[in-house]
Amino acid sequence: MKKKWIVSFLCLTVLISFIVHFLKEDEKLKVVVVAKSLDLEYWKIFESGAKEAFHDFDIDGQVIAPNSIYPISNEVDTLKKVLRQHPDALIVTPIHPSVTIPVLMEYKKNNIPVLFAGRDADWEDKVTYIGTDHLKLGIMAGQLLGSMLQPGDQVAIIHGTLKDHAEVERIKGAKEALGKAGIEITTEQLGEDRYGKTISVFENILQNHPDIQGVFATDDLIALNVLKTVEKEGLMIPIIGTDGITDMIDIVNEGKLSATIAQNPYDMGYLSVVQAIKAVNGEHVPERIDSGVDILTK
Repeated sequence: MKKKWIVSFLCLTVLISFIVHFLKEDEKLKVVVVAKSLDLEYWKIFESGAKEAFHDFDIDGQVIAPNSIYPISNEVDTLKKVLRQHPDALIVTPIHPSVTIPVLMEYKKNNIPVLFAGRDADWEDKVTYIGTDHLKLGIMAGQLLGSMLQPGDQVAIIHGTLKDHAEVERIKGAKEALGKAGIEITTEQLGEDRYGKTISVFENILQNHPDIQGVFATDDLIALNVLKTVEKEGLMIPIIGTDGITDMIDIVNEGKLSATIAQNPYDMGYLSVVQAIKAVNGEHVPERIDSGVDILTK
């Protein structure tokens, strides 16, 4: 009797194990992307790349973003909600690393791999960074602007918040390249308000520095804002942006600007999902993956 009971128990155990294994095999990987924003074209393109990868690899994927990057608690609250879903992997754009990383440490404790995409930050436990090499982008932008000018010419740099690591790296790269070309950087101005919305500053720059012959803008929205003032004043000066959004590409095609630098947010979104799958499966993931930049001309 005892022998029969043991055999029955073992058979039941094997059956349960088989069912559990079958269910796990049938389960899709769950990957959540917490992006910077979804109300800007750049991040919508990023979302499209991620969703294409979800489809290609049959992933249970989701792309979400805070309603606004301010207050800084928005991203933290979003990450806490996602943590309660216990995804297999998290892809995140760390907007405010000082408050974001403590939450990401909770993901680490729960054995959820965390990948950075679009924006990098110093955190040794991230799996990888997928995105633009912003220093390289800045150098390319500076070289492009320098090629349109003469040594001794004056330029302005108009940027977003310097709390953003990407902005700092772009400016650093542009300064390096412009310096080598003998171009004088006359002024550096903030082109966004405290909520990250573009503001008009170029009219004031022209009043104080009427000899400005070129502008490096650290994103396309700032560049397009500068172009409005340039056209209003009847000027013909090069303006270099850094995103490659549709409006900027149209302006280059129309001949209003001769060239711009473009990032690859679609590839960024797609590659981040590919690397997340590798991380979940315990495969090797490089520490940094450059999604590349391109010079766009007519």
